[in-house]
Amino acid sequence: MDENSTLDLISMSIIASAGDGRSLAFQALEKAKEGNFEEADQLIKDANQAIGQAHKAQTDLLVQEANGNKQDVNVLLVHSQDHLMTGMLAIELISEIIKLYKEK
Repeated sequence: MDENSTLDLISMSIIASAGDGRSLAFQALEKAKEGNFEEADQLIKDANQAIGQAHKAQTDLLVQEANGNKQDVNVLLVHSQDHLMTGMLAIELISEIIKLYKEK
């Protein structure tokens, strides 16, 4: 497998895991709206695990770069970073919203 194919696979892995994390966070929000906080909390934990997988893949790329293995930046990689960051932000914000629902 060539270097570009490997980078594309890593990028797709980041997109998939980050997307799963974001989706799980929004599912958690729906459960909190229903008052099902136990399920909401579990979904947030699951969301954090999914985002953690994406973040690990990103960190592996950063370590490779720091070790001198330069990667070509392409649109797919940029797109994966966008998914990761929006997924992380969604989880943070939804976690805070769930806290507000719990205080009601």
